[in-house]
Amino acid sequence: MTISDYLLARKGLIEQALEREMLPAGGPFSTHISAMRYSLFAGGKRLRPILCLAAAEAVTDDSTIINNLLPIACALECIHTYSLIHDDLPAMDDDDLRRGKPTNHKVYGEAAAILAGDGLLTFAFELLSRPSTVLSAENCMKISHLVAGAAGSLGMVGGQSLDIENENKEYRFELLKTIHKNKTGALITCSVQVGAIGGGANYQQEQSLKSYGKFIGLAFQIVDDFLDATSTTEELGKTAGSDSERGKATYPAFFGIDKTKHKAREAIQAAKSALSSFDHRADPLRHLADYIYLRTH
Repeated sequence: MTISDYLLARKGLIEQALEREMLPAGGPFSTHISAMRYSLFAGGKRLRPILCLAAAEAVTDDSTIINNLLPIACALECIHTYSLIHDDLPAMDDDDLRRGKPTNHKVYGEAAAILAGDGLLTFAFELLSRPSTVLSAENCMKISHLVAGAAGSLGMVGGQSLDIENENKEYRFELLKTIHKNKTGALITCSVQVGAIGGGANYQQEQSLKSYGKFIGLAFQIVDDFLDATSTTEELGKTAGSDSERGKATYPAFFGIDKTKHKAREAIQAAKSALSSFDHRADPLRHLADYIYLRTH
């Protein structure tokens, strides 16, 4: 199976699970839930839930375990989608397009978009706290704790806060690394780690997969920086060049295009090296690392 086939199959599995789990748009809250669904089903790579499942597959062949991790995978996508809705708001990045479609606040208004994001974030923890017939109570708690930390003030939210706070300022490369590690990397790393835990990884396997997640999280944001500087709005499905317009520090701003590409390759190589102790079951993760480097949007 090629990586394209793998991604298509896994994306289909996740789309089905999202349709099954997501609240229907009916009753007195229909407009609110429609706004949640608008962004959740607007497309996207579904990379975080795919990474969660692929990490579990790296340590187990039990398809029952993989299927029982789908609510956790869906929760990760809900959190990611909420972050995009809020990132696009006028008070933040003020974007009109996301995945080639009008952003949530352009369709439903700013207040409804904020609440749609809030709804997706809290619904994610409904999914995470659901009793499991496969995972131990201890592992369910551990996973919820890790996801909360990755999404919160010392993770994704904190990274976004630093990013906004430092627009149109000169700052050291160390701060850029902190922003990238938290704003983008934290949830990607967490997606891999919770998949490892859900799959029954031992301590060493979990740490190796966590290391893989850190490196691909870094690579993902470096490539994002590169694409924002070199691609068109049509190619990205969102406004190209917005980082420069908003005065954000990026890898291309620090290093130029060629060195940025080299640093992305280095991160991908480090990620794949972290999988050296795993057998062929980790091949999807190896190919996903290459995909992250070679993607065009």
